[in-house]
Amino acid sequence: MTTVQKTTARRLRKGFTLLEILIAVAIVGMLVGLAVTNTDKILGQSQEGVAKLFVNESLKTSLVRFRIDMGDYPSTEEGIKALITAPEGKADKWRGPYMEAKGGRSPIDPWNQEYQYRYPGTKNTESYDLYSMGRDKKPDTDDDLGNW
Repeated sequence: MTTVQKTTARRLRKGFTLLEILIAVAIVGMLVGLAVTNTDKILGQSQEGVAKLFVNESLKTSLVRFRIDMGDYPSTEEGIKALITAPEGKADKWRGPYMEAKGGRSPIDPWNQEYQYRYPGTKNTESYDLYSMGRDKKPDTDDDLGNW
């Protein structure tokens, strides 16, 4: 067999060499490793974004409508549930529900905790505080995500 015939025979051969397969597996392994190590960071940022959007935008209209009908925001004791069901002794003015809620439950943040509400607020003294306790699930810590 001549050199030209050997070169032609190699070109016609189908498949990959062991070295090519090992290199491809190594590259895929590195990509998977990068994806796995960054997934928590990416998901954590999206959870924070959802919580911030909710406290800054989603309930604002509902709370303003409640205030217009009732004359003031719900008290801390009445909480966000006052947007779903009429507070005790105030059913005559209440024109809600002011928000949709599955099963009549208060809204849940991305960490499966109820959003927290205070009126009057401690951070927004002229208005209300609405916040998620964040990743640590503890109130009044640095990772809280609120409307302040």
